[in-house]
Amino acid sequence: MIASKIIRVCAGTSKRLGRIFKVCRVDTIMMNKAAELLARSRFAVAFTGAGISAESGIPTFRGFNGLWKHYRPEELATPEAFRRNPELVWEFYRWRMGLIGKAKPNRAHLALAELEKMGVIKAVITQNVDDLHREAGSRRLIELHGNIFRVRCTSCAYRENLKDSGRLESFLREEKLPSCPICGSLLRPDVVWFGEPLPVNALDEAFRLAERSDLILVIGTSGIVYPAAYIPRIVKDRGGMVIEINTEESGITPIVDIFLMGKAGEIMNELVKRIGELMK
Repeated sequence: MIASKIIRVCAGTSKRLGRIFKVCRVDTIMMNKAAELLARSRFAVAFTGAGISAESGIPTFRGFNGLWKHYRPEELATPEAFRRNPELVWEFYRWRMGLIGKAKPNRAHLALAELEKMGVIKAVITQNVDDLHREAGSRRLIELHGNIFRVRCTSCAYRENLKDSGRLESFLREEKLPSCPICGSLLRPDVVWFGEPLPVNALDEAFRLAERSDLILVIGTSGIVYPAAYIPRIVKDRGGMVIEINTEESGITPIVDIFLMGKAGEIMNELVKRIGELMK
């Protein structure tokens, strides 16, 4: 069933499904079907990963030319690394903040925000820390892995969004380790590092949304990072539909109802147009 749907939609060779696909473009019929399902959905949510931001120039972690091809995760993005060498970790994260800070939301981010305004998408659940969904205008946003522009104290409850406070540029120019203005302890990026649990409140809200959803639109995720990867499966297990947009198959692909292979910006832009026409 899955293979028959995917073979009409995507291109390339699939060893996982044991098929050789020769179609090299998104199928128009399935694009229309995806638009119809979204337009008719009662409670649709979006679930996004690093792939949606690749078109904004932000390197992905696990994809081709991904960020971790050049840096070892255990040296930069773990609590142990931060305790061992906070200077190195902060040097990396200041560089990364600067890189991401120059990026702008792409057509996929903007399309999701537009679908939310249209009442189609009820919430965006993201594994990304780049803040591009918020910049694009998404209002109900659940950030499972934190936000790279937030810092938090390692001792007390202090948190600060450097973009909102207007301190981002001056913070990036600093070379000393940042300290908490309340208690003086070391600040750290307010992101989830390898080996750390996801924020309980964010994960609980994401699971509650998935349980209510009759459709989930999955964009640009590897589908192999748990517990976040359970979210589309919750929707599927409760009888909902799963639509995936990705440049390659993922860990989610075996359970999807429609798989649209290609760049998220191009596909999302077309989906918004078709959904708009259906809702006139």
